[in-house]
Amino acid sequence: MHNIHGYYINIELQFNYLKEANKPVIWTLHDCWPFTGHCAYFDYIGCDKWKMGCYDCPQKNKYPSSLFLDMSKKNYIEKKRIFNQIGNITIVTPSEWLAKLVKNSFLNKYDIRVINNGINLDIFKPTMSDFRVNYNIEDKFIILGVANIWDERKGLNYFKQLSDIIDDSIKIVLVGLSEEQKNNLPKNILGINKTNSIQELAQIYSSADVFVNPTLEDNFPTTNLEALSCGTPVITFNTGGSPECVDNSCGFVADKGNINDLLKLILEIKYNGKEIYTKHCRKRAEEKYSRDDRYLDYIDLYNKKNLLRND
Repeated sequence: MHNIHGYYINIELQFNYLKEANKPVIWTLHDCWPFTGHCAYFDYIGCDKWKMGCYDCPQKNKYPSSLFLDMSKKNYIEKKRIFNQIGNITIVTPSEWLAKLVKNSFLNKYDIRVINNGINLDIFKPTMSDFRVNYNIEDKFIILGVANIWDERKGLNYFKQLSDIIDDSIKIVLVGLSEEQKNNLPKNILGINKTNSIQELAQIYSSADVFVNPTLEDNFPTTNLEALSCGTPVITFNTGGSPECVDNSCGFVADKGNINDLLKLILEIKYNGKEIYTKHCRKRAEEKYSRDDRYLDYIDLYNKKNLLRND
């Protein structure tokens, strides 16, 4: 199992079946929803009701949204009952951060493992392109940001703040914006719509000097891994599992929400030059975030839990 929320499955029916079938289950969590009364993340608003029992949810309109009723207290009680009735569940998390939260939740009786996300290293690799020429930014130091959906949680406002304090030698490039968001950008930010071409995305990662991820809450973002694999150093806020992919040889971790610290670290990479980080970034991606290696981690776990048939 992976994500089972979003109102597309009857979780009680599913877990009743799993209990009756008495089969080993591997459940990979991609956010905090399984042990909260409603929300997928709670870092941004600093809520810790999930530790004892949710009620009066301050994020009931957030994904997965509940437009009218606050069902957080009931949902919490029901999840605790439903999810704890299975005898043989192994919970996998992509980050140490999420694993620690699970160990402090009502799911802590289960075996908890960490298997990082993996990416395709054959596609996300240092790639030559005409990206800089096409956008007339050949001589700029490029700060890149990439998101599937740019919302407050992903830190779009921090790029706008950066645009006010950088000089003309630096260009911010953001990928994944809506048309409305593009139209409301400062002039020194280049906005690009979501691309469906991962080859094009690899070219953009490779063209950037630094990848900045000012996320305010996240599990283990694959954008960080994609940037590293393309040889581009990463700077992220100290939030969620995002810092776990970074060491000082391939990027830096900034204080959460501290725009001055973020700029200082960006300028340090600008001063040092991207080239001193590229080899280390790629090596870290090869050693830790190969998609094929992470698949093997799962297969090894399936074998240990007798999930694979031999016939």
